[in-house]
Amino acid sequence: MARTKEFDPEAALQAALDLFWARGYEATSMADLVERLGIGRASIYATFGNKHELYLKAMDRYLETRDPGLVEELSAPGPALPAVRALVRRFAAEATAEGLRLTGCFVTNSAAELAPRDPVVARRVELSWEQIETLLHSALTRARAQGELPEGRDPRTLSRMLLVLLQGIRVVGKASTDPARVRDAAEEALRLLD
Repeated sequence: MARTKEFDPEAALQAALDLFWARGYEATSMADLVERLGIGRASIYATFGNKHELYLKAMDRYLETRDPGLVEELSAPGPALPAVRALVRRFAAEATAEGLRLTGCFVTNSAAELAPRDPVVARRVELSWEQIETLLHSALTRARAQGELPEGRDPRTLSRMLLVLLQGIRVVGKASTDPARVRDAAEEALRLLD
């Protein structure tokens, strides 16, 4: 007769996500995961696979649950540029907020730590960035069609610039103790939308 799980796999996955997010992949050992999840090593392997597979599942959880309002924000009817500006300012505020600043963004952290040598993680990072870039491109295309953005501005290159800015905001916000550095850069970049 099969034994029933004595733990909640969803809660365990969230605990693993929180640990990987705070410490990174390399600095998190299986012993750390056993302690944080409160379950045995064999149960972790049986439920989630090895450490790398657990990390990928945690990353997928993050991608599914992070920023659920992003699509609604950037595709809401009406003027599009205010939504783009609000998004950039929100990223800047989150990147410099106490409590959020030191963890940064799980995708950005994964891009810096693992993507250069882990093609599976790199693909997930790229898909996340493609989604954000596509949302920004769509909003900026709408803004140009509505006369909010000058005809000479290319929505594709602007969306790519903003994606790179947003990722840079996450990195600098995590490492810098000067919130003005991030806010000033965000505001200067937004002037390119005028």
